[in-house]
Amino acid sequence: MKVVKIATAGSVDDGKSTLIGRLLYDTHSLTEDKLQAIQEKSRQRGFDYLDFSLATDGLVAEREQGITIDVAHIYFSTRSTSFIIADTPGHIEYTRNMVTGASTAQASIILVDARNGVVEQTYRHFFINNLLRIKEVIVAVNKMDLVDYSEEKFQQIKGEIEYLASKSDYQNQNITFIPISALKGDNVVEASDTISWYDGKTLLNHLEDLQLEDIQEQSQTRFPVQTVIRPKTEEHHDFRGYAGKVYGGDLTVGDEIAVLPSATKTKVKSIRFFDQEYKSVKQGSSVTLELEDDVNVSRGDMLVKVNEEPLVAKEIVATICWMDKTPLQSSARYYLKHGIHDVQAKVMNIQSLIHTDFSGKDEQPSQLTLNEIGEAQLKLSRPVFFDSYKENKANGTFILIDAKTNNTAGVGFIN
Repeated sequence: MKVVKIATAGSVDDGKSTLIGRLLYDTHSLTEDKLQAIQEKSRQRGFDYLDFSLATDGLVAEREQGITIDVAHIYFSTRSTSFIIADTPGHIEYTRNMVTGASTAQASIILVDARNGVVEQTYRHFFINNLLRIKEVIVAVNKMDLVDYSEEKFQQIKGEIEYLASKSDYQNQNITFIPISALKGDNVVEASDTISWYDGKTLLNHLEDLQLEDIQEQSQTRFPVQTVIRPKTEEHHDFRGYAGKVYGGDLTVGDEIAVLPSATKTKVKSIRFFDQEYKSVKQGSSVTLELEDDVNVSRGDMLVKVNEEPLVAKEIVATICWMDKTPLQSSARYYLKHGIHDVQAKVMNIQSLIHTDFSGKDEQPSQLTLNEIGEAQLKLSRPVFFDSYKENKANGTFILIDAKTNNTAGVGFIN
């Protein structure tokens, strides 16, 4: 069964939590006690309908205010697909939470309130999806019941989003528009008889039909070594394996590879997972590799295919989403965590502050404050081997850690 990771985004009261609750309810994924709690709470509030947002908003402050603050991960399955949904907040002050929740998503649902249309937060959500290069984006135009299921209103919103997409530097994106009513259930799981002018798939049907090969972009293969495996048994006395996760592309027995940073070359002798052996594995697979030659490989080294080596440098330029209350300023020092490597980093300069409404940049700002996104040049204490985020997501990201507080201060996407 395939597993699809999805992020949701939308402005306040666009209905993200209600939509997810509706998905859980209509796919019979709510437990009996959870359903009873939703029914009881809805009655207490005087509603003549089930408040599905109660299925996801877990914090007291969320339930009191009717908003999403933290990132909640929701799991449910259909006969063909298992889903992991990151319910991310819509408030501008929780931009960092949205970036975190969407960072591992393969697809994204952006909700738009049909009454309000495209608003400032819609720009920001769409920008972040483009920044993270999420290939499959579903624009769910919600609350269609409150605009009399108007096709004209739907087409207006569709046109505005398509205009935004034309201004993006990421053009390899699939955008699907679906008119829905999360509260009424129109086009969420079951097709709507009311929206007769729409002849596309329901939201759930569209999600089920997503093919992982289509939404996971292939790139150059990267295999960071997490640990060296040397069994203590007589049967495997001479076995030496290297455990890790395959990123970017595929690996096949017989592939000629280079070990970084030494640049030593060898070939893949076997690919194992527990007691199984494989001829080939796809990206995302956690496996153990056995190499043909007895070369020196340690935790933190990276195995790559010959002629697909990454860049190596002590200076990088990156787009950074700032997550700390203390602003990012030139000359500041942090620990940069790239994969399993930690290096010291100094901010040489902040090159720009990026406007998330696609209106451009402010050059040479004095700082980046909480939830702002900009570009900065960093100097590292030692070289790292990396790719641009556009070329390889896994090897093109890092986090900055405040040495004093040990907090994650920012997340970076290498240009």
